[in-house]
Amino acid sequence: MGESGLALFLNAGDPPLDVLADLVAMLDESGVDCLELAVPFPGSVTDGLTVRQSANRALAQGVDLDATLDFIAKTRPGLRRLKIALLVDWSHSLKRRSLSTVADEVAAAGVDGLLVHGLPPRLKADYYLATDAAALPIVTTCYHRKSPPEVLAETAAKASAYVYLVAHYGRSGSAPAAGYADLAGTVARLRETATAPIAVGFGVRTRRDVEAIHGVGADAVIVGSAGVAVVEHALTRDRDVVADFHDFVRSLHPHHPLHTGRTR
Repeated sequence: MGESGLALFLNAGDPPLDVLADLVAMLDESGVDCLELAVPFPGSVTDGLTVRQSANRALAQGVDLDATLDFIAKTRPGLRRLKIALLVDWSHSLKRRSLSTVADEVAAAGVDGLLVHGLPPRLKADYYLATDAAALPIVTTCYHRKSPPEVLAETAAKASAYVYLVAHYGRSGSAPAAGYADLAGTVARLRETATAPIAVGFGVRTRRDVEAIHGVGADAVIVGSAGVAVVEHALTRDRDVVADFHDFVRSLHPHHPLHTGRTR
């Protein structure tokens, strides 16, 4: 991701994987930079109702880490621009697996960046070693106003896919009450150390939100709950999920360039 980058979040399996394959192809053709694809997991305390319900729909279809990696392995080689970052919950999907084995499997599937949700601090060093050994880029996260300077510094230094700056502390889908303008200072501090792009997410719903985040110096915007809601609306009303999501993407970034060269 680079200047004016756009990333979308979805749970693997919502929409169903066959529909998701068509949606991913559409995102690639539409010039979207990144799909943050989550292995669904239940009861997330950091997500709002929209994302939790999406995860439940995907889990009901039996989608797990192995199914998600298989989907990525089949889908990723055909993409020209779109990169895929994988979000995995440690407790639900990784707790009983070797980190080094997981890193190798994720890299082999063609994932462009790994974000582990809920990784115990005691395992950070092992995680960094495992992903380094697998040559697997990672996504790191920090919180505006909440993360202390030492956390911001580590987040910036360790990110090799992108830094995910959470715009405010709360559940996904909720927007910061004061807007995004005061993120500029945090973005600037991360920029002092980070070599990877800086992406901002949480509560992004409109083109105005996207423009505001790019205005504070972020490289990219991550849109989650608003896009997941589009999927839910289409599924529950028997509408064309891909067409509705295409319209949503264009409403966020109508002039996003179509890139025809392979970036991987």
